[in-house]
Amino acid sequence: MTPFLTPLSASQLLAEGIPAPWAYGMADRVRFGEIDVLGHVNNAAYLRWFENLRIHYFRDYGIDDYEGTAPKIVLRNLTLDFKAEVKLNDPYIITGRTVEMRNSSFTMHYGVFVRGALTTTGTAVIVSLNADNSKRALPAELKERFVAKDQAQQR
Repeated sequence: MTPFLTPLSASQLLAEGIPAPWAYGMADRVRFGEIDVLGHVNNAAYLRWFENLRIHYFRDYGIDDYEGTAPKIVLRNLTLDFKAEVKLNDPYIITGRTVEMRNSSFTMHYGVFVRGALTTTGTAVIVSLNADNSKRALPAELKERFVAKDQAQQR
């Protein structure tokens, strides 16, 4: 059984029917409190799922340790695209990867898979800032990590 709320490797994702280039994800199951009056996952639940994955991703990629020492990381915008309903007790795997980098920002894509089928996608633009809110350049080693792990492109 796939472990819930634990980062999954690319090989574990592949075994669950999730294709490359997705190489980072986590599994969970839809809870009652995430359902809306129409009986499917509430739009706001996806935002929480993306945030939860992003926290693990940031720690594992060395972006932020959440101990107050890293630069400010700001979510500039986030979009969702719904392709199929997700319902109560559905097991799902949420995936995330950086697809594009600029000098001080990067773009992440998200996918929600239920039984190997892509049901929801999302895109987030994330900006790195200094303490005074000026833009902070992404470190070269982080950019290299994005390329090696996620096949990200420099823009």
